[in-house]
This record gives sequence, structure tokens and C-alpha cells, in this order.
Amino acid sequence: MNHPSSRMLNRIKAVYLFIKDRGTVSTNELADEFGITDRTMQRDLSILEYNGLVASPNRGKWTITEKKVKIS
Repeated sequence: MNHPSSRMLNRIKAVYLFIKDRGTVSTNELADEFGITDRTMQRDLSILEYNGLVASPNRGKWTITEKKVKIS
């Protein structure tokens, strides 16, 4: 995988903070909030999930994990 752009990283960070703030959100809500397609949001979420920062307890719903994260 090529390196994500800084714009993408900023969005992923914002997505994480948004989920942290809301508790549990759907892929659809996130896509609407950030003005991107569900598919693009799914890609962002899979990066967060791969890094153990978010989990999907129910299909299409997302929540943050207990993993400590430093947001620079």
C-alpha cells in the first residue's frame, strides 16, 4: 500500500475523534458527516481497524477501542 496523503491522515484522525465523541456511529453517518462516499469511509475505517483503534461490534456500526492513542 502506498503512503496515505496528509489530507487523508488528517481525515482519518478526525474520523477517529468523531467516533470517540459520538460513541457509536454508522459508516453511513460518517460518510455524510465527512462528505465522502461510504466506500471511501470504509477504507478509512479499515485503516483505523487494522491499527486496532476502532471496532465494528455490529455490521456497519463503529466504536473506538480501549487502545491508547496519541493524537499529535
